[in-house]
Amino acid sequence: MLDQEFKRIGRRLIAERLVGATFGNMSVRDGDALQITKTGCCLDEPGLPVTVPLAGEAPSEASSEYRVHRAVYLRTGYRAIVHAHPVHAVAASLLYEAIEPVDSEGEMLCPLIPVVAGRPGTDELANAVAEGLARAPVVIARGHGTFAGGATLDEGCLYTSLAEHACHVLLLVEAHRRG
Repeated sequence: MLDQEFKRIGRRLIAERLVGATFGNMSVRDGDALQITKTGCCLDEPGLPVTVPLAGEAPSEASSEYRVHRAVYLRTGYRAIVHAHPVHAVAASLLYEAIEPVDSEGEMLCPLIPVVAGRPGTDELANAVAEGLARAPVVIARGHGTFAGGATLDEGCLYTSLAEHACHVLLLVEAHRRG
C-alpha cells in the first residue's frame, strides 16, 4: 500500500518537474523506524520502500539521504519527508542565504525558506536540514535540492511545489529588475 502512495507522489513530483531521473527520495515515519525509497530508484516506479531503524545501521538499499530523514524524524514532529531537486530552488540556493518569497502564497504559507549547507548523504547535511525543518516546513540544501516535511507525503509535496514556485517568481523579479 505504501509503495502505491510513493508511486503516486513520485509521479506528481515528475509531472510538476520537481525531480528528474533518479533524483529525490521520500519517506514516512513508522514507529521506531522510517520507510524510505530505495537508492537509485525512479520515483514514478519506486518499488517497495526500505525499512530503516531510527537508531543503528541502515540497509544498503536505502536511499543515500536516509541520514537526513532519520535526523528530521528524531528532532521534529513530521510524519513524512519529500526530497526533490527543483531547478529554480536549486538556482536560488546558490544566490541567497535564505529565500523570502515575494509571491502571495509563499509569503502566507512559508515566509522564510532556510538555505542550508552540507554534502549530500552526510551527517553535516542531516543536522543542517533537521535544524532548518524545525523552523520551517521546507528548506533548500545549497546547490542540491529541497527537503519538505509534513503530516503526509501530500503536504511535503505541497511545500516542495511552493518552494519551487516562490524561487521561480523571485528569480524572475530579480532578472527583470536587473534587465
